[in-house]
This record gives sequence, structure tokens and C-alpha cells, in this order.
Amino acid sequence: MLYNYVGSVVSDLKSIKYFIESILEEIRKYISDEDLMFDLRLILNELVINGAFHGNNYEKSKRVKLKICLEGDNLTIEVQDEGDGISEKVGSYDVEELKCCGRGLLIVEKLSDEFLIDKNKFMVVKKIS
Repeated sequence: MLYNYVGSVVSDLKSIKYFIESILEEIRKYISDEDLMFDLRLILNELVINGAFHGNNYEKSKRVKLKICLEGDNLTIEVQDEGDGISEKVGSYDVEELKCCGRGLLIVEKLSDEFLIDKNKFMVVKKIS
């Protein structure tokens, strides 16, 4: 295993910004591909901010948990908030309707090699080679 992280952040945008930046700095030690790093930044931003906003309603007493594992050719990201979870399927988002909710998860799904949702837990697998 090249990199393993387990932690959490309070549901506050400023805290999340610094949290994600520090995680990306660590990952950059193992991944030099800028396009891949851009994808990872977008995935982390969407999932952690969605968890804080939709799952935790930005309640600072609630946290968003994050697990990251870089092993072999796979980077696995798990994000879990303290909410009840979502019931909609990601593919049900219609871009022509221009709804404000659902775009982030659609972006994450398109950038991921695997994307799974289990209520309030989101798992992404991204190939790094």
C-alpha cells in the first residue's frame, strides 16, 4: 500500500477547503499526472462538500468521514456523511432540466472507473495508470 488515509472534517466550507488541499498535497507525492490530480480534486470536492451540505446541512457538530487508499493501480475513495443518504439514482439526472441538485454526483460518476452509493456512503475507484 502506497498511501492510506482515514480521517474526517467538520461540515464547514473553509475547513473542507484546507482539508482537501492537505490530502491532495499528500497524494501528489505518489501521482504526478496533472489531469489525474484535477479529476481527484473534483471528485473530493464534490463528495465532501455534498456530504457537508446535503447530508449534514452544514451543521458544524457533524462530520464528513474520508478514507483514501492508494494500492497498486487503484485509488479508492470513501466518503460518508451523517445524513440519511440519497434515494435517487445518479443516472436519473437530466442535464436539460438544469436542476441544481445531482450534477455533482453525475460528474463524479463520469470521472470514476467505479462509483457506488450505499445510502450516505460513497465509494469511488480511480485507476491511476
